[in-house]
Amino acid sequence: MQTRMCPDDVAWEQAEEISDDWLAQFPEHKVLRPIGHFMLDHNGGHGTEFAILKKGSYNISLRLKDGNEATIIRLSQPGAVLFPEEKVVNEVAIMRFLMDKTSIPIPFIHLSGTKNESPLELSPFIIMDYIEHETKMYDALNIPGCPIDERGMLDPAIDEDRLEMLYGQLAGILLQLSIPSLPRIGSLSQIDDFTWEVTRRPLSMNINELVRLGSLPRSKLPDLYTTFTTTSSYLEALADLNIEHLVHQRDDSVESADDCRRKFVARRLFRQLARDKRLTNPLLEEGPFKLWCDDLRPANVLLHDNLQIAGVVDWEFTYAAPAEFSYAPPWWLLIEKPEYWSQGLEDWTRVFNYRLKTFLKVMKDYEQSAIQQGRLKEDQRLSNRMYQSWESGDFWIVYAVLHNFAFDVIYWKKIDPRFFGPTENPEEAWKERLDLLDDQEKDEMEQLVARKLKEMETRTLAWDPDEYTLAFYRQLKERKEKAHEGKSETTEADRVKEVDNGSESCTGRPG
Repeated sequence: MQTRMCPDDVAWEQAEEISDDWLAQFPEHKVLRPIGHFMLDHNGGHGTEFAILKKGSYNISLRLKDGNEATIIRLSQPGAVLFPEEKVVNEVAIMRFLMDKTSIPIPFIHLSGTKNESPLELSPFIIMDYIEHETKMYDALNIPGCPIDERGMLDPAIDEDRLEMLYGQLAGILLQLSIPSLPRIGSLSQIDDFTWEVTRRPLSMNINELVRLGSLPRSKLPDLYTTFTTTSSYLEALADLNIEHLVHQRDDSVESADDCRRKFVARRLFRQLARDKRLTNPLLEEGPFKLWCDDLRPANVLLHDNLQIAGVVDWEFTYAAPAEFSYAPPWWLLIEKPEYWSQGLEDWTRVFNYRLKTFLKVMKDYEQSAIQQGRLKEDQRLSNRMYQSWESGDFWIVYAVLHNFAFDVIYWKKIDPRFFGPTENPEEAWKERLDLLDDQEKDEMEQLVARKLKEMETRTLAWDPDEYTLAFYRQLKERKEKAHEGKSETTEADRVKEVDNGSESCTGRPG
């Protein structure tokens, strides 16, 4: 069994090509100059240095410096972000909420706007302060000298005092995020200067990736203004999306007929558990709900040269979520995800269990200090809840619903044995679970198997991107067609020239 379901490689290739081609235009003066003037106009005409910063996974940033101060404009990448306007609106709202409700150091937002309001109508944007920093938490925790193009992992030889100092700061961030309570699950909207409400669907990183790399039609997602009032209803919606993902991912979703059956059984049983409310805590069913950031990880935590936090960035996939999400210990304690761990899932679990003890120790110290200072109440502690989540296996439920492509290995090794009993071979466990499906579900499974096997005969792009990505895709396609036509015309001209020179032998003339 693979540790993760492969993304649709055809869609992935197209998404990467669009994103790379869009980014390639930025070094050109005809693009840089209007962006620079846009930034200068916003800054009252003041600025001494303008430069492109390193691109991120979803955005590209350009910095304008004016003496010791600097601002950046951050633009969403077509092909990488499939909900650009929604993403920016959500991020602006949550960053202003965090600035008002917490002391987490985040960039101050000066201006944001739609694609039509951006320079050259490139994409939705945010202009915010640039946070000066020396390094990132990722680099401070990672194996020294790890090549930039390789996946990082927590340095096994890291000094314990250094680790406790870094973990302690991360614990403080998580505790602050867990304090605000919200009445619904979804994304925040700013109503006025001091009021925010949950009014839109929870836009998660997982949803973005399901559409981008999983061929999931956007029509299968909750409507824009859908929110959730119970944890179980949200988990059931996520379980339904997981099934839709398997059904609609056009390429690379299954390896064989039995692999398809295994994935189908896992998703149906998980949805059954969600519907029966066996995956959730009844005491947390109706909230209060907590802030959750899908992209909060060491790579987005900026540090000064003394390794103290300078700022935390990239809040685009942040929303009010079930409290169980916040109560699960953070997977990124080891930097690397369990499905990518080179020694396998069980070894990741062993190492994580060891490092979690250090993290919970420093979190308890932070909690005690915050309680003594009146910044935290006794019933707001996270450390004991994280311990319970890990010990009970609730951690794996949260991880599975947040990482669709890793769902199968997590389900069969960590979730299925918990609820349906152990099996000798997780690879074959699906056969033992078939009796838990009704006849209609078994018929649906076989229909899906037949469809998937037929789809494996051809590799077709089945993709439902946003209007901006689609528009840029069409531009890219037109350029390719014109370039191909030009090349064809040149080739034909060369062929005619060769015939005239007597080098073409198909006419029977001597060569």
